[in-house]
Amino acid sequence: MAEVLAHNASTMEPIHAESAPAVGPNAVIQLGEALRDRLGDRAARDVFAHAGLGHFLANPPSEMVDEDAVRGLFRSLYHLLPSATAAAIAAEAGRRTADYLLANRIPGLARATLRSLPGRLAAPLLLSAIASNAWTFAGSGTLQTRAGSPSLIEIADNPIAIPGCVWHVAVFKTLFGALVTPDVEVHHPQCCHAGAPSCRFEIAPARRGIRRLTGLLG
Repeated sequence: MAEVLAHNASTMEPIHAESAPAVGPNAVIQLGEALRDRLGDRAARDVFAHAGLGHFLANPPSEMVDEDAVRGLFRSLYHLLPSATAAAIAAEAGRRTADYLLANRIPGLARATLRSLPGRLAAPLLLSAIASNAWTFAGSGTLQTRAGSPSLIEIADNPIAIPGCVWHVAVFKTLFGALVTPDVEVHHPQCCHAGAPSCRFEIAPARRGIRRLTGLLG
């Protein structure tokens, strides 16, 4: 059973990556939806047109998207909108991306089994799934994971790093919150956007969850 779960969790039913550096299409699709819902169609058109990707609003991509295009789309988002608004929309797009993966890319048996396992067992399996589908989150960047306390996801030369990497943080927090523990925090102590060689994401139970557990045990 453990081998079956590891296989199912690691495959996540991926869309196969192309030879050119590319990122999963939901980085584009969900950003468009988040823009429309928060600011309306015109704002979405302006951001996508500024990035030269207006065609993706009418015809959302179904295949991998060149990482340069995704990077340009995030740059346009931050160029045209106030930084706080851009960050909120990027984070919402990250949450929506994770929701899509949960509903469509992680097999139902793997979802159910991960949710039934203690966090110390579920986390390594989810990290394996993320590592096996690194192109979804990292494009040409080099993604590595490490289970532990905290668990670690590191993306060297992250091609779609943005301020605070709020898109990545939201993706990882939503996935871990749904499959490992609802009380989870994702810390991002170093970022390629700020000049670091890699983006580092540290994932651990939220302090409020630890306090509640301590109280119950005490």
